[in-house]
Amino acid sequence: MKPYTFEKAANTDAALRSKNEKAQFIAGGTNLVDLLKKNIAQPDSLIDITSAVSSEIVLSKKNISIGGMVRNTVLTTDKNILQNVPLIAKAVLAGASPQIRNIASTAGNLLQRTRCVYFYDITMPCNKRNPGSGCSALKGENSMSALVGYNEQCVAVHPSDLCVALAALDAEVFATSENKKKIKIPFKDFHKLPENTPSLDNTLPQNALITHIEIPIEPFSKNFAYVKLRERTSYAFALVSVASALHLEGDKIIEARLASGGVAHKPWRWYEAENYLKGKKASAETFAKVASIATENIKTLSKNGYKIPMLKGAIETALQNSLKSIKSI
Repeated sequence: MKPYTFEKAANTDAALRSKNEKAQFIAGGTNLVDLLKKNIAQPDSLIDITSAVSSEIVLSKKNISIGGMVRNTVLTTDKNILQNVPLIAKAVLAGASPQIRNIASTAGNLLQRTRCVYFYDITMPCNKRNPGSGCSALKGENSMSALVGYNEQCVAVHPSDLCVALAALDAEVFATSENKKKIKIPFKDFHKLPENTPSLDNTLPQNALITHIEIPIEPFSKNFAYVKLRERTSYAFALVSVASALHLEGDKIIEARLASGGVAHKPWRWYEAENYLKGKKASAETFAKVASIATENIKTLSKNGYKIPMLKGAIETALQNSLKSIKSI
């Protein structure tokens, strides 16, 4: 591991003053420490921001604000989360181990890197790790790779469960830059597709610090579900995951939200499927149809075709489970 200096920032301004191209912020470190050990991340210095960023959850009439340093475990127990956006807690409980949830931060969860095997193998080409070197997974071991939004530059998927729920709930990311400029990024625009810059995971400016996330208060607190399919039932990243939320009047769907993990370089919203569901009767037939709509034009890679029936089933199951009013997580 490359030697580095370490400092603890007392506040946001101090953290931003210390930040430069050779420095990285660290919070829980649940992903960054792995990257340091593998020599994928090689900063000259680390800036501890655990005291510099809010760890509060604040409820207002219009939204719920989650500080960047709120630990993942808190998202599963906070009464304001459970009463207003319980899909968040459901998704977080599906990811990581209790030990990791206890230390991982909300902002850090947004910024975690892909778990593609070629990204972690520094002997293999990877455009995300070494731009211009090629994508080894494109014609290699791609059974866990993307179904949508990929290109020849990168077929990796984003690993977060929390981010899938945040995408479904139209969250917004708030940050501060080094000149104290306030930044607001709609969650749908925060993570990016590979395009010609697969090494960039998101649209956060280089020297900016995430301060908090806001989720609008909307009628999705009763009918929601998170389905995660993985290679083993213990701690593992999703092969396919689906977050669903329905606003119902009787059995009529007024509005629907549907997002997936394990299928793209970013949390993926199924907008066409959501539009189809509006005004429809909530039924097994409707859910089967919308699962077909979501998957009908997908072009698979050489080894991940099995994900199509898996994704169809996960969409149907999530929507069916959303019909059940869940009183506890």
